[in-house]
Amino acid sequence: MPTSAATRVKTLSRMLSVLIAVVVFAGDQATKAIVERSIPEHSIVPILPHLFNLTHTKNAGAAFGLFSESPAPWKTALLVAVSGMLLVAVVGIVWKSRHLHWETGAGLALILGGALSNLFDRIRLGRVVDFLDVYYRSYHWPTFNLADSAIVIGAVFLIFEFIFAE
Repeated sequence: MPTSAATRVKTLSRMLSVLIAVVVFAGDQATKAIVERSIPEHSIVPILPHLFNLTHTKNAGAAFGLFSESPAPWKTALLVAVSGMLLVAVVGIVWKSRHLHWETGAGLALILGGALSNLFDRIRLGRVVDFLDVYYRSYHWPTFNLADSAIVIGAVFLIFEFIFAE
């Protein structure tokens, strides 16, 4: 039975989504490993003075350090469970969709790769390594990592798709 053009496009779209997710996962894991080997914890490496540093922090909380100071023993288990459920939802959306606009597919793939990498770290280590420090004067955005960046960029893609969808 010959494969239709629509089936080939759907397969190619899924393969591209998987590739994006794998690149994000691998890039995030590699950058975290480099930071852990190269920068002592809590050290600061200035990159762009008054704007951007590399630093080495460990985040036992959620994105951008939310709940990191909570001593609750169930915190990590809850974060793993919620992340796992969201990942299942993202994979289900990608798998069941007949046609995804490129923005939607790319956005979901970025979210998937970033969420998988942070989930992998939480399961393995109970925390993630954050190292990107963006600031202006005394205001510091919470330290984050490549996975967090991919998740935010993926969400922006989804928001644009939602706002500008025909």
